[in-house]
Amino acid sequence: MSDTPVKQQSTAAFYGQAVASFAVAMAATAIGIYQLNANAWVRGFLAIAVLYLVTSAFTLAKVIRDRQEAGQIVSRVDQARLEKLLADHDPYEKASPRTAASDRTH
Repeated sequence: MSDTPVKQQSTAAFYGQAVASFAVAMAATAIGIYQLNANAWVRGFLAIAVLYLVTSAFTLAKVIRDRQEAGQIVSRVDQARLEKLLADHDPYEKASPRTAASDRTH
């Protein structure tokens, strides 16, 4: 039996909830900054800071995901090599006389 990893995918409801949550959070932050009783340059600074925070969070999430996927690929390659070695190895195969003689000399 092969233990091939199953790729997990998010449901449509989870995806929709994540998008809606992000949209509500960004809208609430934008309204909050707009309604803030401060100078325009202060509101502009906060808006740019929020945009920078959001883009850096997306970048961090992508880097973490890419690193995890790279680790899974290496793990799959190692697993495939191990399975090939185990499939090729026959523990009941008799050693050839030449191999047995060379083993005695070492």
